[in-house]
Amino acid sequence: MSGAPHRHFHDELSDLKARVLQMSADAQAALGTALEALLQRDADRATAVIEGDQGIDSAELAIEETVIKLLATQQPMARDLRFLTAAMKIANDLERVGDHAVNIAQSAQQLRQRGAVAPVPELVEISRQSRKMLADALEAFIRGDTEAARAVCRRDDAVDALHRSVFRIVLTHMMEDPRTISAGIEMVLVSRNLERVADLATNIAEDVVFMVEGRSIKHHAQEEG
Repeated sequence: MSGAPHRHFHDELSDLKARVLQMSADAQAALGTALEALLQRDADRATAVIEGDQGIDSAELAIEETVIKLLATQQPMARDLRFLTAAMKIANDLERVGDHAVNIAQSAQQLRQRGAVAPVPELVEISRQSRKMLADALEAFIRGDTEAARAVCRRDDAVDALHRSVFRIVLTHMMEDPRTISAGIEMVLVSRNLERVADLATNIAEDVVFMVEGRSIKHHAQEEG
């Protein structure tokens, strides 16, 4: 490619990147609102997350269509090709983040109906860490920062450990007081959804490394560390 067609193609790549970033902002906002709904027992926020999920779904489809069109018409090579495949995969991961936000919002609705249950500190911490991993992975994508991306991958084990702690603590509460079983199950589901968000953040970070270096570190994050 050369001249105007080349510039046009890279304008399209810039526009695609902006759309991925907008989708990432929407997915992160949905996750944050769902957690606010959970902690504050706010039915309106929970409903807003559930109703807003269609917008995130539509954004993923639009990004996928754009990537397929550019692959077919421009036949990109090297880093441009890797960027396009990474953009499509990241959009899919962000759509799944939106789904997990919906799941948390639905748990918030259930917990509101079943009475207040104070979240264990570990649940608050897994919320903080998983959201930070997601934000850091997306920042690594923006900057093409493979060092930051690898750091995100190395943090996944800590979130997994927190999820196991939440499960053990909530299970103990349920055994001590069977009246907390329904609420406890919802809390474990929330923790599981947050653990999955951290997994998706790891996926995005791995895609950043592939995009920049052309090297797959999937299934090898620990060895990388």
